[in-house]
Amino acid sequence: MGTVVLSGTAVLVVLGFGNHLYWLAAVAVLYLYARHGRGSSSTPSGPAAGSPQGPTPTPAPTSYKAYRARRDQQAKWERRYARERGTR
Repeated sequence: MGTVVLSGTAVLVVLGFGNHLYWLAAVAVLYLYARHGRGSSSTPSGPAAGSPQGPTPTPAPTSYKAYRARRDQQAKWERRYARERGTR
């Protein structure tokens, strides 16, 4: 996609020597590609821009002891919710 945009811009610049409106079109193409093109992540494209996309991930444990504590807590939660749902 980027190659097509750059090639089109180059053609518009060359044509711009005969008609200066093509230079404006080239600038507009580059602006739109920079604003909305591939790799542009300035605005999220979700259902709502300000809403969170889910629970925030917990940071990775820094030691094995922290890992085991987190794992045990997770298992405790899973057992509790399994009881509440009536499974198991």
